[in-house]
Amino acid sequence: MPTIMITGASGFVGGHVTREAERQQAGVRVMARRRPVPDSGRRVVPGDLADPASLRGVCDGVDILIHCASQIGGTVEANEAVNARGTTALVDEARRAGVSRIVYLSTASVYGRGVFRGTRPEELTRNPGSPTSRTRAVAEDAVLSADGIVLRPHLVYGEGDTWVGPGLTRILRTLPGTVGGWPSLMSVIAVRDLAQLMVATALAPLSALTASVYHAAHPVPVTVDAVLRAVAECTATPWPERELTVEQARTILAANGQSSSVLDMLTTDHFFDSDPLWSDLGREPGAGFDEEFQGAAHWYRKTLQAA
Repeated sequence: MPTIMITGASGFVGGHVTREAERQQAGVRVMARRRPVPDSGRRVVPGDLADPASLRGVCDGVDILIHCASQIGGTVEANEAVNARGTTALVDEARRAGVSRIVYLSTASVYGRGVFRGTRPEELTRNPGSPTSRTRAVAEDAVLSADGIVLRPHLVYGEGDTWVGPGLTRILRTLPGTVGGWPSLMSVIAVRDLAQLMVATALAPLSALTASVYHAAHPVPVTVDAVLRAVAECTATPWPERELTVEQARTILAANGQSSSVLDMLTTDHFFDSDPLWSDLGREPGAGFDEEFQGAAHWYRKTLQAA
């Protein structure tokens, strides 16, 4: 098996990717900055994306790089330093060391705001609207320039989630009603499924991969209503009977100091065609959101009710 280096191994997705690579019996190295990485006998290589000089030599002896680390939120400078300049420096180092494949965990947010209904990457134009998504688009370009592979999930859920579950919980606790019944469709993926797809992409024969950019999601989209109801059950939040307009919801969120950007996403379709990735890897999707979320429900109950 090849030697795989994983960045972001102490993070949400990166931790699952690391465990999946180990299950595949790959030789695993992880690049860590300051946060401790649980000791499982794997080799830890020091490196900081915000300090390009620290990346010298991190890819020596590495066959495959799976890049999961990103700056999400924070200052413009932090995003530029980590996502843009850091990824570019890491890719340059991977090239110097002769790494044969780079797989990058990106995000569908590089498309910016809009309505997305079953589209593939080649049918869309990136239009990132935040410092995080703009700099992750720059990171994509660096990876693609090295003939790497980019995976773009939309919403990722599961044990360790610090964004989707908490963000939806804030919406549920703030809004006293639903917005038009929350009918919009969106792409989601369980973190374990995403980790399996990333490692499978890293290990697949080059001839099997028909694209350089893929959407990574369960092929069947779910309604916002279904996702919010699942989160409400985990947080013991009563389901409201009142209906709100989008403008009413926006006003309430603003009065409570919350951005309406999440509301924009929840009230328009955001589902992306991920069939090519599953097909190219020869893998069958999991059971879908209802069953997959139940597997993480105990963790969400414990975590979100205490928040």
